[in-house]
Amino acid sequence: MDATSAPHLIPPEMPQYGEANHIFEMMQNLLEQLLIYQPQDPIPFMIEHLSRDNDNVPKIVILGPPASGKTTIAMWLCKHLNSNLLTMENLIEKEFSHLASEAKNHYQKFKKVPSTLLVRLIHERLKDEDYIKRGWILDGIPETREQALMIQTLGIMPRHVIVLSAPDTVLIERNVGKRIDPRTGEIYHTTFDWPPEPEIQDRLAMPEGISEMETAQKLLEYHRNIVRILPCYPKILKVISSDQPCVDVFYQALTYVQTNHRSNAPFTPRVLLCGPVGSGKSLQAALLAQKYGLVNVPDSIIMKVLTHRLKEQDCVQKGWVLHGFPRDLDQAHLLDSLGHKPNRVFFLNVPLDSVIERLTLRRTDPVTGERYHLMCKPPPTMEIQARLLQNPKDAEEQVKLKMDLFYRNSAELEEFYVDAITINADQDPYTVFEYIESGIINPLPKKIF
Repeated sequence: MDATSAPHLIPPEMPQYGEANHIFEMMQNLLEQLLIYQPQDPIPFMIEHLSRDNDNVPKIVILGPPASGKTTIAMWLCKHLNSNLLTMENLIEKEFSHLASEAKNHYQKFKKVPSTLLVRLIHERLKDEDYIKRGWILDGIPETREQALMIQTLGIMPRHVIVLSAPDTVLIERNVGKRIDPRTGEIYHTTFDWPPEPEIQDRLAMPEGISEMETAQKLLEYHRNIVRILPCYPKILKVISSDQPCVDVFYQALTYVQTNHRSNAPFTPRVLLCGPVGSGKSLQAALLAQKYGLVNVPDSIIMKVLTHRLKEQDCVQKGWVLHGFPRDLDQAHLLDSLGHKPNRVFFLNVPLDSVIERLTLRRTDPVTGERYHLMCKPPPTMEIQARLLQNPKDAEEQVKLKMDLFYRNSAELEEFYVDAITINADQDPYTVFEYIESGIINPLPKKIF
């Protein structure tokens, strides 16, 4: 564009298309790949990368000390996300791979694989078509800072890193109680998972390397390494306590890996606040408009004027917050058909009793115009209280009718706005605002991969 012709009139369709199709993130990812691999001919490289369409597949690293349950969590995530699990064991077991054979021989002799060989093996495996399409989960790798940096140098960048933690005393107790069935390979525990069958109990054996002294030594080595690994993943790291039921650990991990990280893309908020009368929509809209410079669009504007208003440049450039409209599914379809699609929708939920308390106790001083609330902001004198008046629309019967009308339509609106965020608005308004603000500045959580 010619800078001399500024200011430029930006059609509202442009930012909507860019946000809906993640154009900025796509270009950023392409640039990262170009800088990492530096292909001789960038155009075919970019075409091939785009054709893979795998920018959102799982790329997860799970770390943790011995007996923290990282392998179990990795396996559950792998099954839930339909991804590929990479462990030291299955890396070195690949058939017809020279690197895998070399690593297996080294592991059998020394119980470890050199970092350079291990990273080359990971790099080789991640080139497989299945790993490109379905992503991967690294279990317990990298083990050292050296490995982490080597992996990054090859352009292998996880999107989520989970570190499990627990007190050493808990981990030692877990580890020393492990027993294995040599016939089936099934793992049991003397305290937490002891088999009821006497014949299985009799043949259980203690695995090698799990004595208290050996476990303590492994924990010491882990602690030395993990503090140097963590700075390699400053913005994609989540620490989860594994000193809790395994199912709870899994759901915390699953929630995290299904959450998008903050994007550097320019973002123009188009916010829709839905909620019954008395839910605080107007206050929240005013707070958003004040803090972020959004254009506050009240519900009293009719459709034709509203459409014209949303197309003006301040709305296109700064964004907008709309409250009290649409009220039903037909209005939502009409708003959508005119090209005004909100990118954040919030439903403010308040129980009927709380709404009645909020509205029916409102009063106005006819002399000064001052507004009061008999519970939250009572009048200062009995003289003022005696002359206060209630607006007819705040009568309990009217409030109940409006609440009933809203909830008759809200179910269809919630189905229409499938990515809507529901918020408990029956709390301090500034707490509600913090939840709304968090929902705006953070990406919407992914339902599934």
